[in-house]
Amino acid sequence: MISIVAMNKLKNIDGALRVVEALKTSNKKVVFTNGCFDIIHAGHVEYLAKARALGDFLVLGINSDKSVQSIKGPKRPIVSEEERVIVLSALEMVDMVVLFDDEIPIKLIGLLRPDIHVKGGDYEKRNLPEYSTIKEYGGEVEIIEFREGCSTTGLIEKVVEIYGN
Repeated sequence: MISIVAMNKLKNIDGALRVVEALKTSNKKVVFTNGCFDIIHAGHVEYLAKARALGDFLVLGINSDKSVQSIKGPKRPIVSEEERVIVLSALEMVDMVVLFDDEIPIKLIGLLRPDIHVKGGDYEKRNLPEYSTIKEYGGEVEIIEFREGCSTTGLIEKVVEIYGN
């Protein structure tokens, strides 16, 4: 069962579009970022705080379980989309959450048209598949450096090393 906090922040695409349009009418700067966020760690929290600091409202696109499996393989995600939504919605810097099924949220970005799209330091602006969509409507792309040594894959490897056979 999804918590009250998650229910208030989780929006379907139509609901998210209504919220973003109202914010833009009020001249608020909308920031969007996305990811799997399979096992939440300090790197995720710092990244989201830095993304939120770039504007007035942070929209977080979360890859659905189906999408994560497509990207990461059949053993992922470790944490279900429902549980990821609950945890990420509880973070004060996250203003709204939208689940999406695509590997890359190009359609979602094209609909919401955020002022700023944020990606992690392992990307380069011009190499992003969504870059042309963002530039087409006049949005910006910001790259935020990751916290060194923090990754979900690293956590999984550490758990396997300590507890695996």
